[in-house]
Amino acid sequence: MSAAAATAVTVGVITAGVLAPSTASAAPRPDAVQQGLDALVRADGLPAALASVGGRDGRTRTYTAGVGDLATGAEVPRDGQVRIGSNTKAFTAVVVLQLVGEGRIRLDEPVETYLPDRVRGDGIDGNRITVRHLLQQTSGLPNYTKHDLQPRYYEPGELLDIALRYKSEFEPGKGWAYSNTNYVLAGMIVEKVTRHSIAQEIDRRVIKRIGLRHTYFPAPHDATIREPHPKGYLQESAGAPLRDITELDPSWTWAAGQMISTNSDLNRFYGALLHGRLLPAPQLAQMRTTVPAPYFGPGARYGLGLVSKPLSCGGVYWGHGGSYPGYETRGGVTDKGRAANVAVTMQPADATVMTRVDEVVDTALCR
Repeated sequence: MSAAAATAVTVGVITAGVLAPSTASAAPRPDAVQQGLDALVRADGLPAALASVGGRDGRTRTYTAGVGDLATGAEVPRDGQVRIGSNTKAFTAVVVLQLVGEGRIRLDEPVETYLPDRVRGDGIDGNRITVRHLLQQTSGLPNYTKHDLQPRYYEPGELLDIALRYKSEFEPGKGWAYSNTNYVLAGMIVEKVTRHSIAQEIDRRVIKRIGLRHTYFPAPHDATIREPHPKGYLQESAGAPLRDITELDPSWTWAAGQMISTNSDLNRFYGALLHGRLLPAPQLAQMRTTVPAPYFGPGARYGLGLVSKPLSCGGVYWGHGGSYPGYETRGGVTDKGRAANVAVTMQPADATVMTRVDEVVDTALCR
């Protein structure tokens, strides 16, 4: 399917908690979100782009552009599953904060309390790093992805050990730096406290609780994507051919980025979270307490696994976003209930392309 032929379609309206189908119809004028996706494919060379936009009235509109499989020319599945990368951090943070609300974890307790003698290295001491530092990316822990990770299965402890080969970035609480190591440790703490896997806890406490029907944490060694999905691609260098890397063992991201979902499920998740369906009010307030995080763009701030970004029409939206080989996702929800998520099927080498993806999110949330 060509990008020009892709059209938006209203897929349903929530009635008494059930997604009821509605008739597709052509938009009376060009849709700004569709135009943005088409441009990402035509001008920026992305194989495919998908979006889901939800309004306060419960109506959801989905969009596609490009080709879902370059080898076969197959269409992009509407609301297809993608690897959501670091959006997983928000799920992990919710589980940790639920355990805080239950009195089983304390935010300002040292990591040492939960994982004794496990976090030691050059300038690194688990007695000085708190759970809050982990969730807010203020621990100073080095990112294990500095290391040349090979495409294979990794145990969480192995990822931590790789990170501990490197020196601390700064004193805990004295800076901010994005590190997947923080969320590997957060997942390990959840497993130690609950005696269940992080996958089980996310499934029970989040996925099943709010009815995310297309979201899951892949089982160990599972490199597949279960449901209809666009293929994900890697371009080694500018002008190089695109390589299909859809099936890749995701264990190297674990509690920091292993999950699979759809744009619509991400909208449902962030909407439920911001409207108090997943956390008690005190823990949600903690999650929304932010520090500057320019890593995510001008004006961005980082809470506890949750990012706020300014909108061109005023105010902010809340989400996280995710990067994973073959896929990029961006989006979130506003306090007024508007939701939008966009996914593309390649990690572009040119950072300005992702700026244009962010602009599509802004368009969807501001229109």
